[in-house]
Amino acid sequence: MEAASEVVVVADAAELADRAAQSIVDSALEAVAARGRFMLVLAGGDTPRRTYARLAAAPRRDAMPWASTFVFFGDERCVPLDHADSNYRMARETLLDQVPLPSEQVFAMPGDAPDPDAGAVAYARTLARVLGLRRGEVPRFDLVLLGMGLDGHTASLFPGSPVLKEIFRPVAAVHATAAAIPQRITLTLPVLNAATNVLFLVSGPEKAKAVRAVLDERALLPAGMVQPEKGRLVWMLDHAAASQLRR
Repeated sequence: MEAASEVVVVADAAELADRAAQSIVDSALEAVAARGRFMLVLAGGDTPRRTYARLAAAPRRDAMPWASTFVFFGDERCVPLDHADSNYRMARETLLDQVPLPSEQVFAMPGDAPDPDAGAVAYARTLARVLGLRRGEVPRFDLVLLGMGLDGHTASLFPGSPVLKEIFRPVAAVHATAAAIPQRITLTLPVLNAATNVLFLVSGPEKAKAVRAVLDERALLPAGMVQPEKGRLVWMLDHAAASQLRR
């Protein structure tokens, strides 16, 4: 059964970052209490960047069970890991280097792999090893953070991409023609839809049209195809991003 979308609207981007950071702490504590570890998937982009900065600061920094937290990535541009456009670099600078998270519990996507397809296969193997998956088993993360682009894409799942039809591979290489850096590696929809919690973070008036298309008009955009089968789906929006919603 697909999850119903919960929509949370806050005043502005600053409040969104605060609320999102607290949601990460809450999910972490719940997961560690239930299963002994917290499996977190990070997103790239400016809105998550602000959230990571809040998470890396007191009091949330001190509330997080870092020793039991394992960090993964939803997608990555095919650039060196220290490149200015690397999602890993952004997360490392704003969050990972600022908190007592064991480095061996951070699993960057191999955006620097010479062959993106081989990089995707390698990351799928990493997921299977770390999560202890059997052959063919879909990874189930405790919390997946996602953003959304102006075209309704999320992670590196773009409108019209053949990867949207993927049902077997948990990780895939994509070529996003319209993107500044077209070669990407991304988690696929089966993984996103297996998560215990999915949290979309969307801010700014430029996103309002896409938000309306997904949440009101049910447009068949990649972000709207994220519907956790046995999980919780939350859209956290600032007032500007939610300004065109009818609800």
